[in-house]
Amino acid sequence: MSHSHHLHDHSHSHDHHHHGHDHPYSLTLFSPAGVVPKATTVRRAAKRLQALGFETLIDDSALDKHQRFAGDDDTRLQALHRIAQAAPCVALATRGGYGLSRLLDRIDWALIAQSVEQGTAWVGHSDMTALQLAALAHGATGPMKVAPHVSAGFWAGPMACGDFGNDELPDGGDDVTQECFVEAVTGLLEGVGFRTEAGFDGLDVSGRLWGGNLSMIQALLGTPHFPKVKDGVLFLEDVNEHPYRVERALLQLHQAGILDKQKAIILGDFTNFRKSPLDRGYSLKTMVSYLRTVTKTPILTGLPFGHVPTKLCLPIGRKVQMAAQGRDVFMMW
Repeated sequence: MSHSHHLHDHSHSHDHHHHGHDHPYSLTLFSPAGVVPKATTVRRAAKRLQALGFETLIDDSALDKHQRFAGDDDTRLQALHRIAQAAPCVALATRGGYGLSRLLDRIDWALIAQSVEQGTAWVGHSDMTALQLAALAHGATGPMKVAPHVSAGFWAGPMACGDFGNDELPDGGDDVTQECFVEAVTGLLEGVGFRTEAGFDGLDVSGRLWGGNLSMIQALLGTPHFPKVKDGVLFLEDVNEHPYRVERALLQLHQAGILDKQKAIILGDFTNFRKSPLDRGYSLKTMVSYLRTVTKTPILTGLPFGHVPTKLCLPIGRKVQMAAQGRDVFMMW
């Protein structure tokens, strides 16, 4: 089925009127963190999202530039608040980079929560982890019962530049990524599946799903923006970080008492690091086996998520049920 018709297949069924928005679905592209190097990438993403059935708007300051940021702090903060007030169906970050950490102490969380109650899905990964987890910490992820807006809240998922505006991918990104995104933000996605290593057959846990970029999570530790999740399912990814740096960050989470408090830890993709001649057999794999000796919490690998073309959409703060059959893992919410 061609993906450009994907959304239209569902857009006329009456159960979507609970969104309180006119069709088609409204989507705003915004830049909360790093500067957008090329405006054409954002425009291409907007066109592709339009073709998928979204009424796409590029926020006024999305292409602003200030040093390495998409506008100075005030500009980016105002953009967040402006979008929260407008409460589109989808608020999709253009890219991550760095910048949300500067805003966390100043964000109006009640306003963000209000946008979620009105049905907004905030989507992105990487630096967006800071916004998503801080929202969880401040109770801004909306009513956890999620009805009537099953798509509202915070989704770890794709971003405009890397996923929809990518000029190397003629139809605007990876098929799985696109399809998963459309289903997530239109309220149709009820779960995801992936393949993991052998050894987890029969595992069956439920808990609150949280996580994202490991460096960002580590940077929130000890601040009021770190969510206190007990019995949760924690998923992690990172980019440009050597396995020893990933290990060090995970040990900090462990020594802070976080890992043992979870029902499961799921590792996504850890990409783009440079091997060192000093590794002598130390690798991502040996690092994971070492961590398994440190915490009693099961550590699964293989989640399609991170700084890679294929990424699922994962609902932050949602209660999930995760079960493994053989090497197949199913996560439902």
